[in-house]
Amino acid sequence: MHDHDHGHHQDHDHTHGQEPASDIALRVKALESLMVEKGLVDPAALDAIVDFYENKVGPRNGAQVVAKAWSDPAFRARLLADATAAIAELGYTGGQGEHMVAVENGPGVHNLVVCTLCSCYPWPVLGLPPVWYKSSAYRSRAVIDPRGVLAEFGTTLDAGAQVHVWDSTAEIRYLVIPERPSGTENLDETQLAALVTRDGMIGTARL
Repeated sequence: MHDHDHGHHQDHDHTHGQEPASDIALRVKALESLMVEKGLVDPAALDAIVDFYENKVGPRNGAQVVAKAWSDPAFRARLLADATAAIAELGYTGGQGEHMVAVENGPGVHNLVVCTLCSCYPWPVLGLPPVWYKSSAYRSRAVIDPRGVLAEFGTTLDAGAQVHVWDSTAEIRYLVIPERPSGTENLDETQLAALVTRDGMIGTARL
């Protein structure tokens, strides 16, 4: 039997954002061009933001958070109690990550994160969201059929495992702490961080 725990229950519009991706891309490009033309946005600043979150942040910040939680019980306790403050201890702060909640996988418990309204995502720890995270199919089906979605990602859970689905919003974003793989007791934090994947921190994969 599994449970669905929603961080914030809202009447979300599941038809939102269902335009073809190419159409959306054209609209975004047109809006960006108009804003640049009117001097409202510096194109170099836009490029710098995208480069920072895509190439410099990526999911490696989150991996460092998870690795420290695995190896430092005191930090793990702070992370579960106040993820925003604990993550800030490591210097990872900024837009899209002001209010964080950490949820922990364990024996018989698996957490999955979705944003049913749009694509709220913790950029400072995971970088830019993957394309599938923003898709209407994932956003609706993760709540309705989380086990089916997990199976499509190649993640099969035991029949008795509980699945908790957390709904990110503009107010709260979630970070999944995956189960620490067995046989890693002698690894240091750098080695542990190398094992952590972006999908593991969203909950669509186990390590």
